Amino acid sequence: MEDLLTLDKQLCFPLYALSREVIQRYRPHLDELGLTYPQYLVLMVLWEKDKQSVNQIGQKLLLDSGTLTPLLKRLEQKELLSRQRSLADERVVEVSLTNGGHDLKKKAQCVPKKLIDELGITLEEVEIMRSIAYKILNIKKQ
Repeated sequence: MEDLLTLDKQLCFPLYALSREVIQRYRPHLDELGLTYPQYLVLMVLWEKDKQSVNQIGQKLLLDSGTLTPLLKRLEQKELLSRQRSLADERVVEVSLTNGGHDLKKKAQCVPKKLIDELGITLEEVEIMRSIAYKILNIKKQ
């Protein structure tokens, strides 16, 4: 009988190591922008659609508000976004990009291509990996 409790038989280990490697490869590019990886993710959600609630952002990033709120606070301190209570429902906090947040998108445009080039993978391979990840996470293809 094959021993399934070996590292090379696990799905979790290469995914864990790959996640760390990819995020580490982002670091120099994001350092140039003055961002951490989680901050970059928040901004990407807002670059796609500005003015969203904290809950909407959290759903897209699979993060709870306890994790997201400190990220939003730091981005607000950097003057990249603003947070305001909704006029319709004061329990809802709406997040919007500032001019600085919009301007940063232009500087960040090159990051995905640089990363793919550094990883030495094709766009087709990226799409295959993304499709499998979304399938496992039960997320509809973006």
